[in-house]
Amino acid sequence: MKQNGDEKRYYSISEVSRITGLEAYVLRYWEKEFPVLRPRKNRGGNRLYTSGDIELINRINHLRTREKLTIAGARTKLMMRRPSEEKTEMTTQARMQTVIGLIRKEVEDLLKLFP
Repeated sequence: MKQNGDEKRYYSISEVSRITGLEAYVLRYWEKEFPVLRPRKNRGGNRLYTSGDIELINRINHLRTREKLTIAGARTKLMMRRPSEEKTEMTTQARMQTVIGLIRKEVEDLLKLFP
């Protein structure tokens, strides 16, 4: 994995899909449903996700899958002010999922180098 100084600044939707394990159509749908999720777009209209966007996606995924919240429930919970301990735990978990996804992507890329 790249060091902090070498960390990639932007990720394509296909890379984010591989990192998070979510389909691209889910990511596009969540953009419409979660106002806080707004990846940049280049001139060609391609989405450019940051590490922060990926962490947010992992937080949303956690709320949907682990806490079994609906889209509306997850949106509400993201907008609510949480006690700092709960917020810290949720942020830590999202970062951990992001790192795991990045490692998974890099391993897949390395495996492609060997026939």
